[in-house]
Amino acid sequence: MGLASGHLSMAVNYKDYYAVLGVAKDAIEKDIKQAYRRLARKYHPDVNPGDKSSEEKFKEISEAYEVLSDPGKRQKYDQFGDQWKKVGEAPPGGWETFTWSEPGVGGFDFETGQSGGLGDFFEMLFGEPFRGAGARQRRAPARGRDVEYEMEVSLDEAFHGASKSFALDGRRIEVKIPKGVREGSRIKLAGQGQPGPGGQRGDLYLAVKERAHPKFERKGADLYSEVSIPYYIAALGGESPAQTPTGRVSMRIPPGTQSEQMFRLPGQGMPYLNRDERGDLYVKVKITTPKTLSAREKELLSELADLHKRGSKSSLNT
Repeated sequence: MGLASGHLSMAVNYKDYYAVLGVAKDAIEKDIKQAYRRLARKYHPDVNPGDKSSEEKFKEISEAYEVLSDPGKRQKYDQFGDQWKKVGEAPPGGWETFTWSEPGVGGFDFETGQSGGLGDFFEMLFGEPFRGAGARQRRAPARGRDVEYEMEVSLDEAFHGASKSFALDGRRIEVKIPKGVREGSRIKLAGQGQPGPGGQRGDLYLAVKERAHPKFERKGADLYSEVSIPYYIAALGGESPAQTPTGRVSMRIPPGTQSEQMFRLPGQGMPYLNRDERGDLYVKVKITTPKTLSAREKELLSELADLHKRGSKSSLNT
């Protein structure tokens, strides 16, 4: 199956992306993803407010991950080095732009790949009318190649919806991504791939790849994250801020909360595809203890420890 790669307008300044992420050149996708998540957590601007060097470092590792996590871009980078970004640049006459309407318009279903009412788009893009199910087809001696285009989307784009563009057959195509799209979503555009000797085209597949997020892990419409809380809030109870895709909310911490305990925030996850509902956010609690204590804090904690010891002895003697 042929692979068509997208075009991104980025400055041509060669960087060793493997060194940026600290991975080997033969690293597998899982290792690249893990390296990015580890570094993103360390250098994310929210973790280092006002730190310009961390902000630049975060941009650098995000750029490296964007390339190495995309098989098409990575192949170009490995093959052409510092000239890789020039591969697929617009021709002298510029790109012709065609807009593919949002799923649902014209009867198109993003998940199943069924379409209707998009004949004009297909004819403009591929030079021949779209022939739907039930239409009479002319027999061709040989079928053309299938083409697969991998579209990478961020969690924010998947949450809010977005417009994406890619280059195919010398044309730039703009695609509107619906809210709730997820990793593994695949669109099949039958008969819209490469033409064969007899004119019969293969199929075009648009595969969605979701970029890793430094704070959230996604499972379907649900999100998972972690939050650190002081030991005294875990013991006494209180409130703690929790990050959601739309901002921070206050999360109630009951007394006696234990480390690794999971809290569910209903309706704070990702939107469901084509539904006005959202999944849930699951927040795992990490209890933190201070590395240094004042004299008064040590005194109070010593008193607390003595109380627990006396309470333990009393329960053993009864």
